[in-house]
Amino acid sequence: MEAQEPKVFRTAVEAALEAIGGKWKPVILFHLTFGTKRNGQLLRLIPDITQKVLTQQLRELQQSGIIVRIAYDEIPPRVEYELTPFGLTLKPLLHSMCRWGESYIREAYGANAVVVHGPDSGGLAEG
Repeated sequence: MEAQEPKVFRTAVEAALEAIGGKWKPVILFHLTFGTKRNGQLLRLIPDITQKVLTQQLRELQQSGIIVRIAYDEIPPRVEYELTPFGLTLKPLLHSMCRWGESYIREAYGANAVVVHGPDSGGLAEG
């Protein structure tokens, strides 16, 4: 068997973005910081994501060891997703990103934007 070349990152930020980067992974992870979610719950919380993309992103997050898929032996089948202990270490980062995003919205958009989900909303729509 050939020795594999070591993976080279210019900065650790590149490694972080490899694991959680993209349009949907941080949003999925943010919602999971509030607790276990089923597929349908994630689709309702993230209405612009397609089922295909959600499934792909969940699989990649599983492969990275950030979330775990829990399949229950029930009829009808029930599957839930939750953060692993390693994934839980992202909670402060994701909530800080959320607060920074709120500041950015105020700076860039003023009163012309609204946040539907925030770190204090329990992942549920406000209002």
